[in-house]
Amino acid sequence: MLHLDHLSVVAPTLAEGVAHVRSCIGLEVPFGQRHGYMGTHNHLLRLGGPVYLEIVALDPEGAPPGRPRWFGLDDRRSVRADWEAGRRLRGWVARTDAIDTVLAGREAIFGRKVSLPWAEPTFEFAIPDDGSLPLGGAAPSLIDRRGKPRAMAAMADLGARLRAFRLEHPEPDAVSALYRDLGVDRPPAVVPGATLRYVAEIETPAGLRLLY
Repeated sequence: MLHLDHLSVVAPTLAEGVAHVRSCIGLEVPFGQRHGYMGTHNHLLRLGGPVYLEIVALDPEGAPPGRPRWFGLDDRRSVRADWEAGRRLRGWVARTDAIDTVLAGREAIFGRKVSLPWAEPTFEFAIPDDGSLPLGGAAPSLIDRRGKPRAMAAMADLGARLRAFRLEHPEPDAVSALYRDLGVDRPPAVVPGATLRYVAEIETPAGLRLLY
């Protein structure tokens, strides 16, 4: 079974990502970490239980990773186009303890398993060869932390809680069928839409807010 791990705002720059989330939910999401092995960096916010929000962007001071970055961040033109079109909450990551089993026969969707960080791996992440989001973001990215839960204690908890999560998609039945086939726990609700678009309902200290 796959479990909702975190939501991903894929931003042209971290500053833009943080400003967008602030405008949506009224919270200042603090810096998380640099991914030296992937040339990216992020800001992180807990959303209740083991679920969290990640704002991720290409790190302009980071070294190229020697392979396409995750979340499609090397395609800066597409990242910017999605951003300007209002598609900013671009995807989600699902947690599994059996990534090889999930990937078997599904590499065309999720890509291949990559062990990270390169020197002393502590987790596996599935990344398509071109670094793109699986099915344009309709399918989750996959993470396997080798049986260890994500350390949440150091991540900011500002009282935000994920209440609902939906995906608007031109082919909702096909996406829903994929989620059922994968056995996803807490997948987004899939509804008809002209283009792929995510919307999350987040309870904040100031009330219910929408993140998109």
